[in-house]
Amino acid sequence: MATKAAYKRLTKEYMAVQKNPPPYMIAKPLEKNILEWHYVLRGPPETPYHNGEYHGVLLFPPEYPFKPPSIRMTTPSGRFQPDTRLCLSMSDFHPSTWNPSWSVATILTGLLSFMTSNEATTGSIKTTDADKKIYAARSHQFNLNDPKFREYFPELCIPEAVPVEILYPMSSSSSSTSTQTSADTTQSANHVPPAQQRNGHGTVNQRLIPAARNQNLQRQRRILDQWRKWIILSLVCLYLVIAKLLYRTESVSGSHGEAPRM
Repeated sequence: MATKAAYKRLTKEYMAVQKNPPPYMIAKPLEKNILEWHYVLRGPPETPYHNGEYHGVLLFPPEYPFKPPSIRMTTPSGRFQPDTRLCLSMSDFHPSTWNPSWSVATILTGLLSFMTSNEATTGSIKTTDADKKIYAARSHQFNLNDPKFREYFPELCIPEAVPVEILYPMSSSSSSTSTQTSADTTQSANHVPPAQQRNGHGTVNQRLIPAARNQNLQRQRRILDQWRKWIILSLVCLYLVIAKLLYRTESVSGSHGEAPRM
């Protein structure tokens, strides 16, 4: 069961990632277990993971934030073994390097940074960039076939994943955020494994759960609003063209209908 400190900290972090979500990622805890968070990373442009959709889980110990979580990725990526504990400096493989000031956003930003690098660690695999692109293209369909993904992220269960360029427009803040913890994710796989991970149960504030769904609904609404503006503008232009043509037609017919002057 989550301690009071862990519950308070994770609730605060949940509110923070909903208010200001980091680029290329979504994260939220289970409704009945605040220590189990599920995330979705989107492959950034100019990487072999571009437009890939990678679902995974963070399992926090009851002593969080004083102890690190375990990190797994479920969706095949060509970078990590599916459903395997990953050895990162911010994971439970290295409790000695854990910093209690790190947050869920820090962990996922570091995971994405490490994922786009070529460094080896426990849980990683070697594949070509071509293989990674194939995994990225198949990732959304893989997730749609995963019952847990459908349960935890119903707002993402659409026939085609929305391109990352639409969801996350490129900006300088995005690039600086993605490199914030890159130096913290380069630990070797030669460290001693930690003790057996702990599991716990807590309850998430019921009022916080809808925010995760609203976030993605708002993104979809923004996309629809953009299309709606273009459609309205096109209709207005079409109306003006038709009105001008009708005016010219009436002017020509009126001139031909006048009686000749003597």
